[in-house]
Amino acid sequence: MDKSAPAVTIFHNPNCGTSRNALAAIRESGVEPKVVEYLKTGWTVAQLQGLLKAMKASPRDILRVRGTPAEELGLTKPGVSDDAILAAMVAHPILVERPIVVSPKGTALCRPLEKVSALL
Repeated sequence: MDKSAPAVTIFHNPNCGTSRNALAAIRESGVEPKVVEYLKTGWTVAQLQGLLKAMKASPRDILRVRGTPAEELGLTKPGVSDDAILAAMVAHPILVERPIVVSPKGTALCRPLEKVSALL
């Protein structure tokens, strides 16, 4: 295995308990992941589309509503397009649910936390 690049990436929000616990679980398994603090780095549409394709999910599946402007932006209404949700996620990174973990075994929104063990 190439030791220069981590095999596991976590899209992490250090203010989120579930995200902190997922990061700790990855490290406890002996893996030092690449940590992407997406609230600092932001998202691109292509990046989100790639993650969604890997998860076989839609933008609505990873839309975080609690503690975000999702409702005031109208994103929780029926019929809002995937493109509109993706554009809002790029403009407001907090709208993406966390943590998302990418590993050689797959990609998943690790909420509940137990989902992380299947990726390690």
